[in-house]
Amino acid sequence: MPNLLASESSAYLKSAAHQPVEWLPWSDAAFARARQEHKPILLDIGAVWCHWCHVMDGESYEDPAVAAILNRDFVCIKVDRDERPDVDARYQRAVQALSGQGGWPLTAFLTPDGEVFFGGTYFPPDNNHYGRPGFRSVLIEIARAFREEGERIVTNARAIREHVTQTLNEAKPGTVSPELVTGAADQMARLFDVRYGGFGTAPKFPHPAAAEFLLTRWHDSQGGLEWQREIVDKTLTGMARGGIRDHLGGGFHRYSVDERWIVPHFEKMAYDNSELLRAYLSAYQAFGSPLFRDVATGIVNWVLEVMTDNERGAFATSQDADLTFGDDGDYWTWTPDEARAPLTDQEYAVAARVFDIQEAGEMHHNPRKNVLWWKQDPAGDEEWPLLKAAMRKLKAARDRRPAPFVDRTPYVNWNAMMAAAFLQAGAVLDRPECNTLALRVLERIWQEAWDAKTGMSHVLGREEPRGMLEDNVQAAAAFLDAFEATGEPAWLERAANVMAYCADAHWDADAGGYFDLAAGREKGPAYLATRAKPVQDAPTPSANAVAALVLARLWALTDRPEWRAQLDRQLAAVAGGARELSLYGSTLLRAADWAVHPVTRIEVTGPRGDGPACAMHLLALQTYRPRKVVVRRIGSTPAATVCVGTSCSLPVTTPERLAELLA
Repeated sequence: MPNLLASESSAYLKSAAHQPVEWLPWSDAAFARARQEHKPILLDIGAVWCHWCHVMDGESYEDPAVAAILNRDFVCIKVDRDERPDVDARYQRAVQALSGQGGWPLTAFLTPDGEVFFGGTYFPPDNNHYGRPGFRSVLIEIARAFREEGERIVTNARAIREHVTQTLNEAKPGTVSPELVTGAADQMARLFDVRYGGFGTAPKFPHPAAAEFLLTRWHDSQGGLEWQREIVDKTLTGMARGGIRDHLGGGFHRYSVDERWIVPHFEKMAYDNSELLRAYLSAYQAFGSPLFRDVATGIVNWVLEVMTDNERGAFATSQDADLTFGDDGDYWTWTPDEARAPLTDQEYAVAARVFDIQEAGEMHHNPRKNVLWWKQDPAGDEEWPLLKAAMRKLKAARDRRPAPFVDRTPYVNWNAMMAAAFLQAGAVLDRPECNTLALRVLERIWQEAWDAKTGMSHVLGREEPRGMLEDNVQAAAAFLDAFEATGEPAWLERAANVMAYCADAHWDADAGGYFDLAAGREKGPAYLATRAKPVQDAPTPSANAVAALVLARLWALTDRPEWRAQLDRQLAAVAGGARELSLYGSTLLRAADWAVHPVTRIEVTGPRGDGPACAMHLLALQTYRPRKVVVRRIGSTPAATVCVGTSCSLPVTTPERLAELLA
């Protein structure tokens, strides 16, 4: 018999419906049952794309003996972190406070009131695996302690709750200045991996917002600080050559387990790829590197092929790492025999050299499995056609394999992020189909997700959950991109309406900054009663930082002082920790950069349709400038002006003259 998760909309929850654990979805009823039966709660938070979630499912939650302990001694709640980021953010903090580590699966033990008293991430089924205690032993000990040491558990849980509720407010008041921006760039440089690119050591995650921030700093120095260019160039090149990039199908996996970017965790996330698409497009605009254009093209092609719902106009959320429990990326990797089978001898010889295909591969579970990474270029011009042919054939062979699951839940925040990236791609890569799809998605967000009284819903086509800051500000940011791309005033008005709603529903009138949940939405046990004020990028851009970027762009586009005043209030409330956050404050630093350095405003007037005005508009969108806004107006005579700060050019009337002006 399936458990109660069978009727849930979440793909992650549905995937556990067959398990012998008597799972309950997150609900008041689940907590009421725990109070009534006086049992501790096991809270499992994960996602359908999460490799170790599937491992723990297979090892523990599908084991009847483990299920028997859970069903007897616990009330078990399962949560999809993509559907309920508000729940995940709060319980992550509690487990981090206890164990010093967060991530997925998040395994937390709660009192019936929802307060955490023990937790961790992945637990192996038996002791001494991976140096972690075995899950059965943990369950037996937790159940015993809850029965026999209830007073101590409640005391500890309350102490953790106090800590969590204090840390949910990440905002620190501060003053933004050019020195803050410069100092933060220096701080990032100290974390740069000079050998392989990126920041820190293994495991290594992309930091696209940091790349965009440092690209801005390099451009502002007029090429004087080459180290800033080197960080961006080496990081984006390292990822582009590594196995973290899918060389056959396009797009990036979530992160690399090694410092060289070679062996990834194979899940592909829409939010990662939207931010990486923008970073590669910006770097291509700034540097002109053909590699960065190829990478951006690959991301677009993967999204169009795998992640797009063309019928309804939406982007999917994620593509799984694995096909079945325990396969560890088999769909994405190759034994020498698998790679040789579809290729000629010459094609295989070139592909094996370029992609380092050897008898001893990189995957521990199957040592013959190779991750394709770009070890070296083809030896000469005659080898490039052989490599291109080999890549086409390997892609076709992989397409014949059963593919990992794609979660097609259309989350508003991530659909807005991808639509915004596609608008940039449409201009920079000159691919109008990207614009068409992006505008269709954004129109659907406005029509189906927006409510003037309650803001954006979290999932297209569903009323609940809603009231989350990230959905609102990411939609507003994408609406501004749509305004710049089309010149249609309605998009600007929509962005302004969303931010006006945020001022009413999310703004902290006492201390400034935006709460993650709208007023009146803080419902549920324990930590859900406390609104958070997120400032860190973790892993998606901080909603407070995105809000600040939207306010800066609204001010630059409209020249209305109230938007500038709101931007200044916002940054004064949240910017105090920007330098210390460094990489994890990259989006906030980008907003601070808008506040303290001149904005470039390119205004193009003229009739619609082919002609000089259209060509100048496209050129304005394609040209890299930090802190740039583009305004398209309809008029009878083609003309373009460029203003940097308070200095404006005379009008020019041809694309050639505009190119000279921008240069």
